[in-house]
Amino acid sequence: MSGTGKGRVDGQPSYVLHTHPFKETSLIVEAFTRDHGRVALVARGARRPRSAMRGLLMAFQPLELGWFGQGEMRTLAKVEWLGGQPLLQAQALLLGYYMNELLLKLMLREDAHPALFQAYAEAVHALALGEPSQASLRRFEKTLLKELGYGLTLDREAGSGRPVEPQKRYAYVLERGPVLLGGETGEAESFSGRALLAIAQDDYGDAEILAQCKQLMRMLIHHYLGGQRLSSRRVFMELQEL
Repeated sequence: MSGTGKGRVDGQPSYVLHTHPFKETSLIVEAFTRDHGRVALVARGARRPRSAMRGLLMAFQPLELGWFGQGEMRTLAKVEWLGGQPLLQAQALLLGYYMNELLLKLMLREDAHPALFQAYAEAVHALALGEPSQASLRRFEKTLLKELGYGLTLDREAGSGRPVEPQKRYAYVLERGPVLLGGETGEAESFSGRALLAIAQDDYGDAEILAQCKQLMRMLIHHYLGGQRLSSRRVFMELQEL
């Protein structure tokens, strides 16, 4: 990446999160970039049939973007396709939109998170290749929470600081962490110490740990969304009902 003038950025690794029409022939592009976080760009003339940008501004494809300008909305100047990745299909496409929605709803603009960009790129790559996606999705969700300042305490009990023990069961208290279960908390609301310790190490080696991680991430993300609804989750649930 290099700057060639005031407000100009070139060669920035990026993904398109969302586009929508702007004026008669242009697009507003919400992009996730490695070194500038989420940025809003005007792609002038991108809806014209002969626009060079028209076929390149696709979600889930690694791109290199360049832009210029000041203020909240910059002008997209260059798009290069880095290629070599299949298009997302069927369920993988919905999971990709789910990740994009989380970034759009939870990330501030122009707040760089290179580690989150890497986790996103790895998850999209796994989805594109049809590889088992649950581990990379859980890793992305966990990295998202950590990078946004909602890092998880998983290996020590809230309050006492005692190490979490693999053979015991815990409730996860929002904003605090694991609390050893008493008799009043139901099994469905609990997590095994073994699962919490594995999640802390990004070790998703078996189905039970993946299932408990999914349950924990769903609870945490619902909390931090603060009532915002995810369209991708609603569509996914409707398809499952069908």
